[in-house]
Amino acid sequence: MRRRVLLVDDDLDVREAYADLLEFRGWEVAHARDGVEALEWLAAHPPPDAILLDLKMPRLDGYQLRAAQLADPRWRDIPTLVFTGDVDVEGSRLPTLGARVINKTTDFEELATALEEAVRSARPR
Repeated sequence: MRRRVLLVDDDLDVREAYADLLEFRGWEVAHARDGVEALEWLAAHPPPDAILLDLKMPRLDGYQLRAAQLADPRWRDIPTLVFTGDVDVEGSRLPTLGARVINKTTDFEELATALEEAVRSARPR
């Protein structure tokens, strides 16, 4: 069975590019363009093995989605990587995320390795 990641980003080009790379690495990729779609997807499917989450999105941003995820026992233990292009991520809000933050300029291999490590070190669900 392939591992599944939920890729949450409002930029279609980013979602498609990273989905292609992740699928090549053996991941099944589900897409959501904002936090509202991500919560709808989570409610309708078995939990993914990981979430790759952008911060700045319309309707429900990454901070709000992560707060909702952490508040729900069905989803709180899903390994989550915050994946952002914002070089000025608000430092004071980062601890509330409880997730590793990776800049979108990071080499894809580094991102893939971080994703693999997050899944390996996750608590069994």
